[in-house]
Amino acid sequence: MGKLLERRPRHTRTRNGSINSVAKRKGSLCQQEIWCHIYSLMAFKDAARAACVSRAFHRSWQCHPNLIFCIGILGSDFINKFGRIVKNHSGIGIKSVNFEYDSSYNTRRGTSISHHFDSWLHIAITPWIEKLSLRLSHYSYNVEYNLPCTILSDGRASSMRHLYLGSCSFHPTINLDLRSLMKLHLFNVHITGDELGCLLFSCYALEWLELEHCDEIVCMKVPKDSMEDDLIFGDSSNMRQMQEYRHDNLQSVVITCFCSAKSLIELTCCILDCTTSLEYLTLDTTRGVYSCSTGKHSQCFPMDKAMIPKANRAMLAIETYIVRKVPSTVKLNVVKPCPRCHIIESSL
Repeated sequence: MGKLLERRPRHTRTRNGSINSVAKRKGSLCQQEIWCHIYSLMAFKDAARAACVSRAFHRSWQCHPNLIFCIGILGSDFINKFGRIVKNHSGIGIKSVNFEYDSSYNTRRGTSISHHFDSWLHIAITPWIEKLSLRLSHYSYNVEYNLPCTILSDGRASSMRHLYLGSCSFHPTINLDLRSLMKLHLFNVHITGDELGCLLFSCYALEWLELEHCDEIVCMKVPKDSMEDDLIFGDSSNMRQMQEYRHDNLQSVVITCFCSAKSLIELTCCILDCTTSLEYLTLDTTRGVYSCSTGKHSQCFPMDKAMIPKANRAMLAIETYIVRKVPSTVKLNVVKPCPRCHIIESSL
């Protein structure tokens, strides 16, 4: 008993009678982690090829963090190849998922591809995911996909920071779990203004919002001509105080085709009052397409004559009601009609 007992590694006996030390198992796990890390640094296409020729990489495939699925990579037999890839992936540790589908290159599958997206996304969207990009070609026929709200609820998307949806339908009517979302980009998405409001209500950390060709979003529920008659000039005491949904991480706001409509002035004032982290505010009274001032174009994007006096009224409204509310920490950029390319008409 006087001798110090020498510590020996613990052993476990398997069913077939062989003895494996705990240290050996730990070493194996460490080696697997190294393989997974090396594998995660490889491009998706190279990683898939490596998994086909290496047993070690084939095991590591189960935890590859970045998944890219597009016809350009998977070819014409998109559905079958994708199904095999997802089947062999554990879903653990997925950080980024990119779906790209264009039925014009795969017309035989165009009628059935949408039925597979739900099951694919349920596997791909996990609590670890940080970026989701779903891109369907806007001219792909027979492909109509409606993204289910349940995919982004119940903590499944709580770590998501970037969401891109292209050419699909999305109708959120429940509070989604997008607490970490910083960048939202919707392109040709069927979504209404009320549904967009429901979506934004769940995005506490949002810093970037980009909407393109989302034609069902109506900013103001009055005809355009009537809206323009409801101008802000005059007594500002009757301006509405909008409900203060705070977006304390929003840093940059750009409003194109800015006009002197009362509702738009109220919205801009609300942004200035409720966004403490705002750094840049751009109010573009033109169409916001391109300008000769960049040096890339010899002339600015054309504006019809009816837009010029509206732009003048917008600039006066900005000077009267908005400039005085801009804090010193915010850089205000007002884009005016070009004096060289646009004929300025004073019609206030």
